[in-house]
Amino acid sequence: MTKAQLITEIAISTGFDKTTISTIVESYMSHVKKCMSNGENVYLRGFGTFELKARKEKVARNITKRSTVIVPAHSVPVFKPAKEFKSVVENAKPAAKRARKK
Repeated sequence: MTKAQLITEIAISTGFDKTTISTIVESYMSHVKKCMSNGENVYLRGFGTFELKARKEKVARNITKRSTVIVPAHSVPVFKPAKEFKSVVENAKPAAKRARKK
């Protein structure tokens, strides 16, 4: 589902117009980004948690140049779903897989 499809679904279920819903969704996403860029985690009870995970500095290989590269320590955003979220997804019917183009 794309962001546009999500906005349409929310607009249909709430009765609000798409522009209002779009503003709310965009505002929500920008606030999550802002909080996480400030080092804060975002907790949504019953849905999940957006967390920052610290990654240590490591040595990696650039196989095309046959050299080693130092990857500096950095933070990575991750999503950890809540138990309710997991149970709803686990009990859902599997979606039909899209056919791959060859």
